[in-house]
Amino acid sequence: MEKDYVMSVAETAKQQLFGMTRTSVLMSWGISGLYATEFKDMPALKLKVNGRLFKGFVVIALNGSDYYEVYLTNDTETRLVSDEVCFDELGELIDRHIERGDNQEEYDKFCNIQLMKLVTG
Repeated sequence: MEKDYVMSVAETAKQQLFGMTRTSVLMSWGISGLYATEFKDMPALKLKVNGRLFKGFVVIALNGSDYYEVYLTNDTETRLVSDEVCFDELGELIDRHIERGDNQEEYDKFCNIQLMKLVTG
């Protein structure tokens, strides 16, 4: 696969993800690296994350059907999250799997506890 093509797809995925996702949500993921790469013969953007629910890499790969496939991978597993993701769904999908979870009440409680820790020291 041509390097320029991989770089272009990764840049587009990054712009779409960062453009459609609130900064506070992106910051909650603890992103410490962004990489253009190939994953399962697809051009991809790879993010190193340190979320509440998942720590490792999120891989956003462009498949042959013009959808993104999102994977979570670390030292112990590689898991397909979804293989038909539109660009405007990336942030919500990733956030649900690495940070927020499915229980909004539980996540709000967690956030309030973290805020109190920051405020009170």
